[in-house]
Amino acid sequence: MSDPDPAIDLAGHDIQFFEKRPKVYPRDATLKGKFRRLKWVVMAALLAIYYFTPFLRWDRGPHVPDQAVLIDIPHSRGYFFMFEIWPQEVYVLTGLLVLAAIALFAVTSVLGRVWCGYACPQTVWTDLFVKVEYWIQGDRNARMKRDAAPLTFEKVWKKLATHVVWLVIGLMTGGAWVFYFHDAPTLLHDLLHFQAPTGAVGWMAGLTLSTYFMAGYARENICTYACPYARFQSAMFDKDTLVISYDRTRGEPRGKHKQGDGWEGRGHCIDCKQCVVVCPVGIDIRNGLQLPCIACGLCVDACNDVMDKVGLPRGLVRYDTDRNQRARDDARACGKTYQENIRIIRPRTIYYAVILLVVGGLVLYALLSRQPFEMHVLHDRNPLYVKLSDGSIRNNYAIKLLNKTHHDKDFSVQLVDAPQAQMKFVGVDGNIIHVPADAVSQFRVSVDFPASPLLQARRTLVLMATDLETGKTTNVESLFVTEDKR
Repeated sequence: MSDPDPAIDLAGHDIQFFEKRPKVYPRDATLKGKFRRLKWVVMAALLAIYYFTPFLRWDRGPHVPDQAVLIDIPHSRGYFFMFEIWPQEVYVLTGLLVLAAIALFAVTSVLGRVWCGYACPQTVWTDLFVKVEYWIQGDRNARMKRDAAPLTFEKVWKKLATHVVWLVIGLMTGGAWVFYFHDAPTLLHDLLHFQAPTGAVGWMAGLTLSTYFMAGYARENICTYACPYARFQSAMFDKDTLVISYDRTRGEPRGKHKQGDGWEGRGHCIDCKQCVVVCPVGIDIRNGLQLPCIACGLCVDACNDVMDKVGLPRGLVRYDTDRNQRARDDARACGKTYQENIRIIRPRTIYYAVILLVVGGLVLYALLSRQPFEMHVLHDRNPLYVKLSDGSIRNNYAIKLLNKTHHDKDFSVQLVDAPQAQMKFVGVDGNIIHVPADAVSQFRVSVDFPASPLLQARRTLVLMATDLETGKTTNVESLFVTEDKR
């Protein structure tokens, strides 16, 4: 089958519908500047938190996991320092996720995509992998030259060493993730002695390969094509959002500069392209704000370094707002100076702040108002009721009592505002229920109402559980069903 004819534009030139993206060789590993230093600090802090948090201990008493952060799937628990989350309290985690999302939107509206440039896991691990490349293979020019050169022993061993270290980092990353779901020291011992569970090994293998691929190969393509955040982040921008910007009025017309040349009739951009070679996503910020830009600030450091060398003021490339850029250009056209102004408090940020306070308050209230025990009542459906020989009506219920504390508890269960009703426990003497620590007790009760013409076909039934140690109570509503006399 013959190849299809290429598309041709009006000028008779072939149109390329797809162009292979060239490999990006960032020079940021050797770059110096305040934003590069900030990225190193943030990277080191986040990696330390991720890798070492599973090994932190938190004393919760006997017979309870002492790992500070643990997702205990077999026992359906989540431990986060002083907080213990049961499956019934998953709404707390949902609230925290909503709170984190709103906080991210609020930060984006003020500071732009700083999350992408400094704290996103894709950025953090890619920075680490690029640093490994620099340590083993050399700087940007050396890596480009080696990739273009024929195959040699030096090229093979340096490439092989790089990939081995990447895989080790990926293995550590996968292992650390699995440690959040097991007791970390125990699982580490089992891994070293080849006794780890198959599930843990499988997850580690998958996360090792995904880290290796995403930080070693995909890199900026994740930010450009795969991550949805890049697609809708502009909806959170306004004229007062900080973005990486190029001062076009000051920089154009650009051109090469030689020592001793004057600056009359030309811009301050010397077209050195250092802002391009340090960019981790391979864009030219002089073309304006672009979707792949992650606001990492490395082009700012590179340009400031060049400006220092040629004796010009810094800030040709900078963090700035659209409002400031326009006002500065207008002031220059009038021969005036302009004082920069960063407006943090504005309607958009006020809305976010109010939403953060409301959601944060609800999450905090949910955490502080949690009961140390819960009761759940389930009415039998088959049969809905039983008519006894004396004419009274019986309903049966299954009751679960959850003891969320770390010591045994005794509870009394009784009816509220139903003096004519009788409640009987199945297999339990009296109305005292013993519930072990961190456990659920299940039992059955029957409730009898005497025959009466005033007895409604359906009425609300309230059961109350009382902690005999603390006196705290919880009420649960259910239904009492009888025959419909209509």
